[in-house]
Amino acid sequence: MSRLRAFGATLSLCLTLIAGPAAADATAKYMTVGQRTTQPIGHHLFCLENKDECRPGEPRGLVAPLKLDRELILAVAEVNTRINARIEPRSDQDLYGTEERWTYPADAGDCEDYALLKRRTLHAMGIDLANLLLTVVRKGNGEGHAVLTLHTDRGDFILDNLNWRVEAWSDTPYKFVKRQSKTDPGRWLDIDVASDVVVGAVAR
Repeated sequence: MSRLRAFGATLSLCLTLIAGPAAADATAKYMTVGQRTTQPIGHHLFCLENKDECRPGEPRGLVAPLKLDRELILAVAEVNTRINARIEPRSDQDLYGTEERWTYPADAGDCEDYALLKRRTLHAMGIDLANLLLTVVRKGNGEGHAVLTLHTDRGDFILDNLNWRVEAWSDTPYKFVKRQSKTDPGRWLDIDVASDVVVGAVAR
């Protein structure tokens, strides 16, 4: 089943890239980020434990969006489906006895753990962290949720533990709230004005 899902995810991403996001307006390919906003508490604590991953380092504002080719499309789709299949969905409360803990999952985790692992895996494959941006959204029921944004020359795409497909951000059912800055992984920028969001989705 995982191979079939992986094939479907790859095909979906390829077709999306050929057709472009559903919205005809080219500006809809990319999220519009605004002012600096609050860093999710879980990510703040993660940064205290993983300082090297949250330092600005070299000015990343000069990093161009990831240039996609067929090989990268296949690699991104494979990472998304493989991690979705391997990690068991479990809440932070269930695993750690706390409402919010962002960490790399071993065998189980919730939404932000999937996103962190995908970010680390894709970065190890050579994708700059400036193009791998943790993002907080709201689901239709108002629940907070974390996904990974892949910033590319074809637009912003979402890797999601609740979706085997890699989709254009504008094709997802979410209300986008905030995401990491491209220039500073410890800084977050708003996408829409909202109060701080607890993220912990493990199932639709």
